[in-house]
Amino acid sequence: MKGWMGKVLNVDLGSGAVTTTPLDMDMATQFIGGRGLGARLLWDLVGPEVEPFSPDNVLIFAAGPLTATGYQTSNRFSVSTKSPLTGTVLDANSGGWWGMHFKRAGYDAMIVRGRAEKPVYIEIKEDGVTIHDASHLWGRTVSETSEALGQDKNKRSVLCIGPAGENRVLFAAIMNDATRAAARGGPGAVMGSKNLKAIVVEGKTRVEMDDKERFRFVQYESTKMLKANPVTSQAFPEFGTSVVMNIINAIGALPTRNFQQSYFEHADDISGETITEDILIKNTACWACPIACTRLTKTSKGEGEGPEYESAWSFGAACGIHDLEAITNTNYICNDLGMDTISAGSTIACAMELTERGLLDSDLRFGRADLLEQTVEDIGYRRGLGDELAEGSARLAAKYGAPELSMSVKKLEMPAYDPRGMQGQGLLFATSNRGGCHMRGNMLGSEVLGLPKLIDRLQVQGKAGYVILHQHSAAVLDSIVACKFANIAIAEEYFARALTALTGVSYPTGDLIKAGERIWNLERLYNLREGFTRDDDNLPPRLLNEPATGGSEGQVSHLGPMLEEYYRARGWDANGVPKRAKLEDLGLAELALEVV
Repeated sequence: MKGWMGKVLNVDLGSGAVTTTPLDMDMATQFIGGRGLGARLLWDLVGPEVEPFSPDNVLIFAAGPLTATGYQTSNRFSVSTKSPLTGTVLDANSGGWWGMHFKRAGYDAMIVRGRAEKPVYIEIKEDGVTIHDASHLWGRTVSETSEALGQDKNKRSVLCIGPAGENRVLFAAIMNDATRAAARGGPGAVMGSKNLKAIVVEGKTRVEMDDKERFRFVQYESTKMLKANPVTSQAFPEFGTSVVMNIINAIGALPTRNFQQSYFEHADDISGETITEDILIKNTACWACPIACTRLTKTSKGEGEGPEYESAWSFGAACGIHDLEAITNTNYICNDLGMDTISAGSTIACAMELTERGLLDSDLRFGRADLLEQTVEDIGYRRGLGDELAEGSARLAAKYGAPELSMSVKKLEMPAYDPRGMQGQGLLFATSNRGGCHMRGNMLGSEVLGLPKLIDRLQVQGKAGYVILHQHSAAVLDSIVACKFANIAIAEEYFARALTALTGVSYPTGDLIKAGERIWNLERLYNLREGFTRDDDNLPPRLLNEPATGGSEGQVSHLGPMLEEYYRARGWDANGVPKRAKLEDLGLAELALEVV
């Protein structure tokens, strides 16, 4: 078969052994690659007896069939592990150039096991794999490490952790190409626990295609759709992801001051329009991406990338702060230390509310822009109060007697969409297999932007079907692996056609979406095996009981009836456990014998 490279790299840091095994092609055709392949491998390798920081936990780096083919946004890769923040199945994916170089080095996936006795880094070239001493790199920031190891996006790509990963901050990110991040859920902390500082790749091998002419035609058609869509051709290139800041705020769905309000009176100060006007140098793009949503910016203190929408929100509205320079500098620091900006900002917001309620003795208050940079540094180095914040908002809030003040699901902090103003988004957060996450099937397009069509954002009945479809589509995109932004303009049919032309395996659109359903149900089984139950498919009490403000004034999340409808539509029982018939239809019944 074409499209896949046919090899899995195995690295045991404990013994130093490096081996290569053939890719299981039956597994690959069922689970595709990226997130799906990672979840399937993780099922076999990491059971409930394995703690996230145990040497027996693994890091699985996986490309997808589309990776490195030149298809739009085919630069991405996925990292799978057991999350130290949530305890759930975890994958986080990233763009840039590293995924492309890894695939062209000749591999579909790499499984990293064990723990090195001292800091090391892995160097992957087409002619071999070497493990090097990295003691001289330990303690260095992401930018310093990337430079020291020869980061050159066109020739040599560096993936690494910063001090946050070394110090096992529970939401530490894995960074690549200096500024790209596989961030959510703490994969960087797992990498740090293995004393693995970096992975450097160089690769030039081209991906073989079954029908190159047909593949290039589908690519050509996809390019036309990206150029014709106003979001991917104009809004994102001109204003970046923060173009939605004022839109979300206007409908009353911008979480403000730790979700106490859903409207931020200073939203325009941190919007995409203001970023473009005040601090933008130029927009840039990942490899093979015509969208170019990344913002290269400059403040009085320096230059860097971002902030993206989620980062501008987490250090901005979530904390009651509208000082764009402070937010941007904090974003730079967060990236260089290697942390998830969503969890970092949301945890700070939680600490601010704990302080204002008299439960935490600190100087943090909503609006204290002057404390942002230092607080993020303290988290990355686990200094003072930062050591407590490094555990995430759920543990922080519980420690100070107010667990309800953590705005998280399954201990993963929710992003910048208030479920009281977007009912489907609330159901998505509650049921996401890795916790409160919008990248598992974002309802922004359907409930706000009208892509592919607009549905009533406050409607409750019938929302489950939309959420499920988006979840399956997201699982596919994370597995082939492509950027979610491409899906704004390119329908699943075209991804199916591209995958068929590339691999020679027939992937009708329906079968591709069914693969997404298979991946979703496997992840659900993994979490059930870990002890998660229906009770974990929930939202913070504030969102269920306290009315929203602004354009969604008076609204609360009506999760209960949506969740019941969701379970029925999925073929799960009333406790959220997949039924035998559903698992048999998806080819998962044999795996589920120990769970269902």
